[in-house]
Amino acid sequence: MDKDFKSYNEVADILKALAHPVRLCIVKGLMQKENCNVTYIQECLDLPQSTVSQHLQKLRSMGIVENERSGLEIKYHVANERIKKLIRIFFEEENHNE
Repeated sequence: MDKDFKSYNEVADILKALAHPVRLCIVKGLMQKENCNVTYIQECLDLPQSTVSQHLQKLRSMGIVENERSGLEIKYHVANERIKKLIRIFFEEENHNE
């Protein structure tokens, strides 16, 4: 067995970030429609803007999603291809060239 727990800790932290249903839903939604802003995500999930922003911040801090500013608007997308593969496996989806 590998005793290098640093790599295991990094993976465990990513899995912890995805372990919340709202964050999992956000990531899956961003895979289906990239470059969404907080308002769009908020309306889709029917959650307060502050709640969505907190979850997005957690996902950003883990490198799962990234944002790009376009004027006053900030748009989000899934930044990590490994996460996309993992979400497809969780939801048993085929790869559709994403």
